[in-house]
Amino acid sequence: ANSCYQNTDQSFPGFLGSEMWNPNTDLSEDCLYLNVWTPMPKPKNATVMVWIYGGAFQTGTSSLHVYDGKFLARVERVIVVSMNYRVGALGFLALPGNHEAPGNMGLFDQQLALQWVQKNIAAFGGNPKSVTLFGESAGAASVSLHLLSPRSHPFFTRAILQSGSSNAPWAVMSIYEARNRTLTLAKFLGCSRENETEIIKCLQNKDPQEILLNEVFVVPYESLLSVNFGPTVDGDFLIDMPDTLLQLGQFKKTQIMVGVNKDEGTAFLVYGAPGFSKDNNSIISRTQFQEGLKIFFPGVSDFGKESILFHYTDWLDDQRPEHYREALDDVVGDYNIICPALEFTRKFSELGNNAFFYYFEHRSSKLPWPEWMGVMH
Repeated sequence: ANSCYQNTDQSFPGFLGSEMWNPNTDLSEDCLYLNVWTPMPKPKNATVMVWIYGGAFQTGTSSLHVYDGKFLARVERVIVVSMNYRVGALGFLALPGNHEAPGNMGLFDQQLALQWVQKNIAAFGGNPKSVTLFGESAGAASVSLHLLSPRSHPFFTRAILQSGSSNAPWAVMSIYEARNRTLTLAKFLGCSRENETEIIKCLQNKDPQEILLNEVFVVPYESLLSVNFGPTVDGDFLIDMPDTLLQLGQFKKTQIMVGVNKDEGTAFLVYGAPGFSKDNNSIISRTQFQEGLKIFFPGVSDFGKESILFHYTDWLDDQRPEHYREALDDVVGDYNIICPALEFTRKFSELGNNAFFYYFEHRSSKLPWPEWMGVMH
């Protein structure tokens, strides 16, 4: 089936490690398809696992070779479902408060697929009362948003979050941010108008390809972890910021499994942190470490960056060549992935729900990325 419109990763042309994530089917606005894998012979009342792909809410498709559900279905005798959902501006552009562009369209796409599973999965021998959502990165953030969104609660039973959660700093944009980005995109596309409805009408008439080309310019600073258009508090799917809902205990009470990988930061560093490269050992200096902090924490004061440096550098050990490389990997991984995931799990379990946590430290022998990147995001 078609993949949804998205920009492709051209950072490392011809390199399998990055290219394997690029869409392998035609890009189209007609992209809302889902896949179902059923074990043979047809099961009776099998558990269903629904996969939600990651990709920073800007990229991803369920037809990737690595997301082939036949292995899981066959070995575990579960039914595996995966869906496409709109990404980037086409999936998440928002003018908060405006019915024409409410935001979170990509999350409603996911929800629609979950509804379809409820209605139809019995015909495949699946049990609609046993549906586990699982996803990785922005897919895991999506899964945790379904846990926080009452509208999704009837459509699934359990949840697995792999290297991502909705309380992470990149996962949900403030409505102020969302509005700004929409207006910036409109400006780039020559759609600035007095009236919001006019802006939306103008954007709707643009070629999707042109929207893609301009989407990348809406974030002012070159952040290596930029979610240009992502989930927002729309008052419908999501009624408040995830950390607020977490504090209030407003989430589906069920079993969850959450996990992270040993080297969550390296995948982001290799895309342009000073001194990092996939083609050498990326041994960096203290100065390069500080430059890296500037890139990943553009809004943080010098005092803040100083505290990070102090916390993550080991005075006994800072002579070791790998020291600053590993420190920056930890800083970026902890801030963006590991700490939010732990916090999400903690809040969940405090209210008496079973929560399981894993720490994944196996490096695949087949990994095309260099050894120093370890067990990647």
